[in-house]
Amino acid sequence: MSSSTKLTRSLVDAAMGRVPADLVILNGNWVSVQSGEVIPASDIAIKNGHIAYVGEDASHTIGKKTEVIDAMGRYLVPGLLDGHMHVESGMVTVTEFVRAVVVRGTTGMFIDPHEIANVFGLKGVKLMVDEAQKQPIHVWVEMPSCVPSAPGLETPGASIGPKEVAKAMKWKGIIGLGEMMNFPGVFMGDQNMLDEMSITHAHNKTIGGHYASPDLGIPFHGYVAGGAEDDHEGTRLEDAVKRVRQGMKAMLRYGSAWFDVASQIGAITQHGLDPRHFILVTDDSHAQTLAHDGHMDRVLRHVIEQGLNPIAAIQLMTINTAEHFGVSREMGMIAPGRWADVVLVKDLLDFKADMVIAKGQVIAEGGKWKVELPKFTYPSWATNSVHLKRKLKAKDFVLYSPLPKGDREASRSEAEGGPGVRENVKANVIGIIENQAPTRHLTFEVRPNDGEIKVDIKRDLAKIALVERHKGTGGITMGLVSGFGFTAKCAIASTVAHDSHHMIVVGTDEESMAVAGNSLARSGGGQVVVKNGKVIGQVELKIAGLMSNEKADVVAKKAETILKGFKSCGCKLNNPNMQLSLLALVVIPELRISDKGLVDVTKFDFIPVLEG
Repeated sequence: MSSSTKLTRSLVDAAMGRVPADLVILNGNWVSVQSGEVIPASDIAIKNGHIAYVGEDASHTIGKKTEVIDAMGRYLVPGLLDGHMHVESGMVTVTEFVRAVVVRGTTGMFIDPHEIANVFGLKGVKLMVDEAQKQPIHVWVEMPSCVPSAPGLETPGASIGPKEVAKAMKWKGIIGLGEMMNFPGVFMGDQNMLDEMSITHAHNKTIGGHYASPDLGIPFHGYVAGGAEDDHEGTRLEDAVKRVRQGMKAMLRYGSAWFDVASQIGAITQHGLDPRHFILVTDDSHAQTLAHDGHMDRVLRHVIEQGLNPIAAIQLMTINTAEHFGVSREMGMIAPGRWADVVLVKDLLDFKADMVIAKGQVIAEGGKWKVELPKFTYPSWATNSVHLKRKLKAKDFVLYSPLPKGDREASRSEAEGGPGVRENVKANVIGIIENQAPTRHLTFEVRPNDGEIKVDIKRDLAKIALVERHKGTGGITMGLVSGFGFTAKCAIASTVAHDSHHMIVVGTDEESMAVAGNSLARSGGGQVVVKNGKVIGQVELKIAGLMSNEKADVVAKKAETILKGFKSCGCKLNNPNMQLSLLALVVIPELRISDKGLVDVTKFDFIPVLEG
């Protein structure tokens, strides 16, 4: 008899009362997401980690050794699922991410490890898959699709193509293809992108989408025709509507810095679209958010505040997600045959997990863990990823004027009090948009000073540098950024720099920028804040320069020093370190910086930082 048949027989026998259940929950209000209702006075009988019976009276399934839990009228909610997220954004390992979110009611995650893939390639993905398989909850992995995210526009530490995708699709735990970020490559017919999508379809797995453009015309239709089945990059109501109408699942994102639910939920609450075609996700959750505010429970509370009824809201992060990834026979609802993933809560409107049961085991209660998490050791190569050619110096962060030599000398003469030539140059500047992933393409008129372009605190104009850190080439790309609101001599550096994850440094003082970059190199990666030449905040992320193996609350406290450091420098943005981390993401409009130059993402081409 096969293991599957043995499980089925045990569930049938338990449901019939022929064998006792392992665990029975009595007197709960069953949140039936499959029928869209709450059924009072319900019991659940669990056998071998799965639900055998759910209904009015499970007393016939109780034996002498059956563990019995009295729900006392609490709601019985399916375990919450995050349909699209990056563990690395939490700055912790898979295990420590699980530790942080399960106590909040999350029992399943669909993760795309394309951050570590950009540093280590396929072997980095395999590390995440292996760790995911050890967890007491469901952690599915989407194979990264775009490494680099935009070929020709950046140089990651490794690359992934159709060959690697085909290999990974055979691994246990791979649920599909991660977000297809190279959307121009898809609608322009890039062979590698189409091959990766075809390979995924051939394995009957799901293709994740990423169409980060406001153009919903012909290019959008070409992208959808390529096979992407979901998309989390919408920021407007029309984005959600158009995606659902084209057969995609609209993933509404509410992470630490991306607040895209409120602007799109009207597709359901106002336009009356079927909520079963929407999924709630976090995409990127910072360690501080996980430790203090929550995970999918935070998203649930937020979407209910936007006017969506609680049952529909729960559907958007349980059954909808499971059906989308083809695992609704296993999870996503409280029903016979599914894994027993159940969260007990007193109030659906103010969702806070009292007890969390995953795979039939009580693993958390009252915000505390009841079981031990698995041990996972990262190899030494994974903790040695920051390679600089030499120690950084202040002069490395000088931005020179594009003026001809004669004009530079005239400009210098003017700076020294001579007659000079009063000639400005146009600067193409990356503009920050608070709480959103896109940036603005800003232009500033700037005047060279002694042949250099200086920062201008009064106009909120700071420097940005991308320092190559994978191969130790010594390459440094300079640019300008506006929106951080710095008011002091400071610098913030990060090896978390989506997607190629070179070292990125922003600042108003070249000396502080050098101190920040060198500090990261010594610590093995992470984020650091320097003010007046001194380190005032730091979080060390030795694993790929992206993650710490410390607990989320410890990492959160260290990450808090980064946020406090931003504030000390004058920045008032919400979660500015998340904004910082995306300034090199060359697949989201409008302007980004890469190791190859300044990228106009609306045109997918390079433009000069300064134009004479």
